[in-house]
Amino acid sequence: MPGPLARGYSPRGGCGNDITRTCHYGKYRHRTVSTERLVAYIDGFNLYYGLREARLRSSRWLDLGGMCRSLLKPHQQLRLVRYFTSRIRSNSSAAKRQSVYIDALLAHGGIEIDFGQFLSSPTRCRNCGIVRQRHEEKRTDVNIAVRLLEDAYDDRFDTAMVVSGDSDLVPPIKSVRSRFPDKRVLVAAPPKRWSTQLGQAANAALQISALTVRSNRLPDPVVAPSGARLRAPSGWLPAVESHASPRRPT
Repeated sequence: MPGPLARGYSPRGGCGNDITRTCHYGKYRHRTVSTERLVAYIDGFNLYYGLREARLRSSRWLDLGGMCRSLLKPHQQLRLVRYFTSRIRSNSSAAKRQSVYIDALLAHGGIEIDFGQFLSSPTRCRNCGIVRQRHEEKRTDVNIAVRLLEDAYDDRFDTAMVVSGDSDLVPPIKSVRSRFPDKRVLVAAPPKRWSTQLGQAANAALQISALTVRSNRLPDPVVAPSGARLRAPSGWLPAVESHASPRRPT
């Protein structure tokens, strides 16, 4: 399995595919790198379950924009984060935690959210015969594909960063690369969510490290425009940081 820096990409180093311009003034040679616009497309549940599997539950109060910016090269500029998720309906406490996080992301700024949906269907246990409702998220991969292609057609990015390990996104990534050869697609796989197929479809691929996740947390609280103070749900930050209050001098 590849390490944090996998194929064809180094966040703070050079790359053979950089957009560059070289100028000559007398005997001096100056190399200027043009600004590269980047839009991030984040598969919310793929990222969430990757954090859980990587034992990063206490880092779920994650600053998505900060995480993406930490992966950029010096000449790249993050223009927008697109976050794709679905509203939880089956569990009221989980739905409340999710709503607080979504509100905090929007209040923090620089993000647009696309919602899919959960569909429920009856499933019978093979062992005991009990029928339960199975809840399955739908439309996220389709929503990502649509936005990715729309933004490419509208020339909103030079590089697209796809944060997912879902191989269902291979076709839209290949489509962007074939129809827009001057644009690049970078796959940033969440922890424990590496997909070889997805990495091979992109121009470059990397694995988001645990250190990157831990280094990019939202403020606690996030203050909304209304003045509401949005605090991390219990367990979404390390115990020493969550809701900590400064000591008064004695």
